[in-house]
Amino acid sequence: MRITGGQHRSRALHAPRGDATRPTSDRVREALFAILGSSAPLAGARVLDLYAGTGALAFEALSRGAVEATLVESARPAVQAIAENARALGLERRVHVVPTSVERAAKAAGAFGPFDLVFADPPYAQVSSGDAPRAIVGLLGVSPGLLTPGAVLVLEHAKGDPPPELPGLVMEETRRYGDTSLSFYRLPPPDPAPPVSQR
Repeated sequence: MRITGGQHRSRALHAPRGDATRPTSDRVREALFAILGSSAPLAGARVLDLYAGTGALAFEALSRGAVEATLVESARPAVQAIAENARALGLERRVHVVPTSVERAAKAAGAFGPFDLVFADPPYAQVSSGDAPRAIVGLLGVSPGLLTPGAVLVLEHAKGDPPPELPGLVMEETRRYGDTSLSFYRLPPPDPAPPVSQR
């Protein structure tokens, strides 16, 4: 598993042994960032990586111009892999790890926001069951200022599952790559204030 573009292109990323962590494939990551390059510029962005696993998506974003990344991950081997990858890439000062579940991450993650880009790569079964969408919506609801206006959220899920509704976000499109689907959501900007009537 390697970073596919940017400053750290071709650098290898460490992953825990076993199948508990399921990193997004290099091919899907490359496609994802090609899409983001035209719709959500990464330069200077703050990134939130939910269900971060090895941190591959966050490290890819940092390589391509994001300024900081906050990674939420509860599994200890994956947290250790994130720390190892951050050290190997010299990114310790730009990476913030929140070692807890998405359901409990609001306060700790919010300290590093607001965020312009969110990745969510939960176990696919948690998407189809509704557990992951509820956790994501709950996180955003607890911290209403967690995202910047126009922020993009990318949810990875199984090809056979429809993209779930995430209240407060607008689903823009879904792209399919093999067994994987990427659904793109956006936080709409607030409605402009009505003009003040003058008499």
